[in-house]
Amino acid sequence: MARTPSPGTVAVDEYLARVPAPFRGALETLRRTIRAAAPDAEEVISYKMPAFRSHGMLVYYNAYRDHCSLFVGSTATQRRFAAELKPYETGKGTLQFTPGHPLPPGLVRRLVKARLAENAGRHSK
Repeated sequence: MARTPSPGTVAVDEYLARVPAPFRGALETLRRTIRAAAPDAEEVISYKMPAFRSHGMLVYYNAYRDHCSLFVGSTATQRRFAAELKPYETGKGTLQFTPGHPLPPGLVRRLVKARLAENAGRHSK
């Protein structure tokens, strides 16, 4: 039997429906990759952006006029993966990418798994 989508999932669907096509495809791929890496995480809208939460916020993502962003939410995690992130524009907690140069799914999975571990460790204390 199919599960009823959560209000967060419906809100994310509505957000993505308003994103221009090239960026929407990139964000939908990112969303599937995050969901696969954190299947028990809850989808939410936070700070007007789609996000995933599990024992605290995991990651946010968003589309802008000329790029997309994945907000890792942890400078420690971002530093841990710094070598792999060199090809991308980075800022404090954010990774910028374009539909033509998306984040590799394997890297996204590792980032999300690292955030899951970080949140679980903080939650268990």
